[in-house]
Amino acid sequence: TDTITLGAGCFWCVEAVFVELKGVHSVTSGYMGGHVKNPGYREVCTGNTGHAEVARIIYDPAVLELGELLEVFWQTHDPTTLNRQGADVGTQYRSIIMYTNDEQRKVAEDLINALNQEGPKVVTELKTFDKFFPAEGYHKDYYQNNQEAPYCKIVINPKLEKLKHRFQQLIKI
Repeated sequence: TDTITLGAGCFWCVEAVFVELKGVHSVTSGYMGGHVKNPGYREVCTGNTGHAEVARIIYDPAVLELGELLEVFWQTHDPTTLNRQGADVGTQYRSIIMYTNDEQRKVAEDLINALNQEGPKVVTELKTFDKFFPAEGYHKDYYQNNQEAPYCKIVINPKLEKLKHRFQQLIKI
């Protein structure tokens, strides 16, 4: 298995998307990239800790190639908006890839360069994997446990529909 950590706005959205993919063993919501030890959700939401809401993804690269995983990442959020995803605004919602090895960095850089040739500039940050702080337990399986919540219906459902439409071959049966 391999691990990569992605930030694409609210971690509820990222978790809901990536748990659907073949080869993904686990998705854990949390915080990375800041300067406060053991931050909590309320602290991170202020934007003052420097952390991004992220999802740590453990996957099998023999089943789901990194390029495919990153294609899903870029197609299920807007990597061209700085510190914003829809109505979620702040540095904690930035687009970020926390890679664990040089191969991941190189694949991500190459894909960013290709995307930049096609359209608006990608603002996704690339950083070496840093200290990961798991989110509080009530964030685990948030979408699965709260599908009727307005946020899930308005924000997450369209992402899942896009995933099913564009990446059917990558979805778990």
